[in-house]
Amino acid sequence: MKIAIIDDDVLVSTALKTILEANNSLCVCATGTDGAQALRLYETHQPDVLLMDIRIKGMNGLDASQRILSRHPQAQILLLTTFSDDEYIVQALKIGVKGYLLKTDYQSIVPALFAVCNGQTVFGREIISRIPELLQKKGDFPYESLGISEKEYELIRLVADGLNNKEIAEKMFLSEGTVRNYLSAILDKLELRDRTQLAVFYYRHL
Repeated sequence: MKIAIIDDDVLVSTALKTILEANNSLCVCATGTDGAQALRLYETHQPDVLLMDIRIKGMNGLDASQRILSRHPQAQILLLTTFSDDEYIVQALKIGVKGYLLKTDYQSIVPALFAVCNGQTVFGREIISRIPELLQKKGDFPYESLGISEKEYELIRLVADGLNNKEIAEKMFLSEGTVRNYLSAILDKLELRDRTQLAVFYYRHL
């Protein structure tokens, strides 16, 4: 798997390269220090995953991600940062990056890279714990145009709040089997694969 690293601290980039290449399945094909380099390196190397800090010189990691994804919607970008700022989380979700990890959660970086490369969306433990409180208001996204009923929308909101099927069943006065059926129908309607993608979809459309 080819990985490109963008971080304005060369020592961090070097340390990450050493950590990643200790795994024989990973190869760091390029490193850079700013957003403009991220654009150029992505075009040149087409890495399987772009691992990028948010606070970098010039164009920040969020803006660079948005530019890359506008040209390459299939790009797999994993943001790695020291900041778990709510605004960053909001922007990352809306832009469509595939993951957001704190640098202090270094043990999760390698597993996250493999998960992202396989099409999964990954957020660090601390980030996940913050998402439910950001998922409280209903946005203006026209769920009804996708065939989502009010009851299905309520189930989506509860999934996004982190509830499991049993907890959802209790809150909605349904059986767990009915909840599973509703969830399966919702995923089909929204063309999503799993609960994580559903929660991310909900948040992006607030």
